[in-house]
Amino acid sequence: MILTIAGRELRSLFLSPLAWNLLAVMQFILAWLFLVQMENFTRLQSRLVSLENAPGLTDLIVVPLLGNVAIITLLLIPLLSMRLISEELRSGTFSLLRSAPISIYQIVLGKYLGLLAMLGVILSMGAVMALSLLAGGELDLGRLAAGLLGLGLVLAAAAAIGLYLSTLSPQPAVAAVGSYGLLLFLWLINLAAGAEGKGSALFAWIAMPTHFDRLLSGLVRSSDLIYFLLIIGLCLILSVHRLDALRTRP
Repeated sequence: MILTIAGRELRSLFLSPLAWNLLAVMQFILAWLFLVQMENFTRLQSRLVSLENAPGLTDLIVVPLLGNVAIITLLLIPLLSMRLISEELRSGTFSLLRSAPISIYQIVLGKYLGLLAMLGVILSMGAVMALSLLAGGELDLGRLAAGLLGLGLVLAAAAAIGLYLSTLSPQPAVAAVGSYGLLLFLWLINLAAGAEGKGSALFAWIAMPTHFDRLLSGLVRSSDLIYFLLIIGLCLILSVHRLDALRTRP
């Protein structure tokens, strides 16, 4: 049943012109940034040859590319997630789910997996662009794998946040604004830690870039993985409790 709901949600996303337009715009922006980074690398290549331990394709192209994918996708996720539950609440179809022989957690997981499948397409786009560099150079595949893992965790956490915010209001626009606010908070709160890291360690730990940047550097730590899993698990649990309260409401 979970996979059925996920497939239905994925089909509805791809049947929407919004999703196709967002993917097209994102691909255009990423392709342009990718070509700019390639041009910069080509221009600096003659200087890099004379340097010891000079940065290569992974440092100068792949890492910035994955970072750009993360930032751009964070701007798109609220638009993709805002209708997951809000539309059901607004149109009144959620009342049908109250009597359906499925549990709330199946509904939540199904819709979440459907959105993750959509984001998997975006992740694949970034991976293919990075791997295309193998045709003319060498990559640090271990660091690339760690960066893709970090990117996948960022997208999964943002999707869980968008899903939860979608359960709080029957208005998709309100859910989107709330998702933007919370994601922006988690992305920028590390600024409160100070430019030299002399501020609050708590702010630095809460911030997504703190954990994402370590994965981009090739450092896979259990604490960073736990951070993203905590966000995902907490948002999914809150979504289940929220919908369960709506389901039992007379």
